[in-house]
Amino acid sequence: MDRVALRGLKARGHHGVFAHEREEGQTFIVDLVLGLDTRAAAADDDLTKTVHYGVVAEEVVAVVQGEPVDLIETLAERIAQQCLKHEGVQEVEVVVHKPEAPITVPFDDVTITITRSSA
Repeated sequence: MDRVALRGLKARGHHGVFAHEREEGQTFIVDLVLGLDTRAAAADDDLTKTVHYGVVAEEVVAVVQGEPVDLIETLAERIAQQCLKHEGVQEVEVVVHKPEAPITVPFDDVTITITRSSA
């Protein structure tokens, strides 16, 4: 299986369990690895035979900016399900970063990583 990766997609969302997270929002960063067979697209040099990563990026940003959820696990699942709607995408790995998480000690990042498949 081939891989198409998008790294560092940034969007402001209002996800979290605390009221201030829902009210103020924060930046979320998403990394994706889409698993698909790109041989037909490469052979014909045809965008319609692969995944349009620009469209995927816009959809992922819309999910992050969309309906708030409590958990980044839920957000990652919604992103994965959106990616799997694309014909040919057989698998997706989603990493959601929450670098502004409400943690009382110094830290660099909080992430959830999930892998989902269409099968």
